[in-house]
Amino acid sequence: MTDFLTFGEIMLRLRTNGYERFFQSPSFEATFGGGEANVAVSLCNYGLDAGFISALPDNDIGQNAINCLRALGVNTDNVKRQGDRVGIYYLETGANQRPSKVIYDRAASSICEAKVGDFDWPTIFKGAKWLHITGITPALSQGSADLSMECVKAAQKAGVTVSCDFNFRGKLWKYGKTAAEVMQDLVKYVDVGIANE
Repeated sequence: MTDFLTFGEIMLRLRTNGYERFFQSPSFEATFGGGEANVAVSLCNYGLDAGFISALPDNDIGQNAINCLRALGVNTDNVKRQGDRVGIYYLETGANQRPSKVIYDRAASSICEAKVGDFDWPTIFKGAKWLHITGITPALSQGSADLSMECVKAAQKAGVTVSCDFNFRGKLWKYGKTAAEVMQDLVKYVDVGIANE
């Protein structure tokens, strides 16, 4: 039983050294991150009981991601071990007038391949107080959008407060649906919305 839960994807983050561009960097720093996982870590940093719901492959890279979350106090009991790959994003840190650049490589990641029915929501939400999601996960694939909808409906049914950072990422909406089409239905199950333009 965990008070605060987040649902989404944790990825392998490969960052260039310092402010080097992709074409300048002979090596990358490897860490893990993702919007929803970062929220769980932040909640733990404030001394709150937080857990992460996701899917990761049952291999050394997936285990390393779980180990990193656990080391920061995040409950990972609801991370399903399935699928074949961890999503990756490459980061080129901006400098002065040059903005940061992100390249995603997350197609067919474990969370993208997860489907409705893979998670035991009544057990996951038993005793929980709050669920946090973002608009990132529904942007990944139709399956991820369906799973996000199943998640928020189950949370509402369990009496869990749901927050959503709409976090629009235009680069991700590529499977034939727009953010407006998907998010208009999903937000009907959201109690606290976080948005910008």
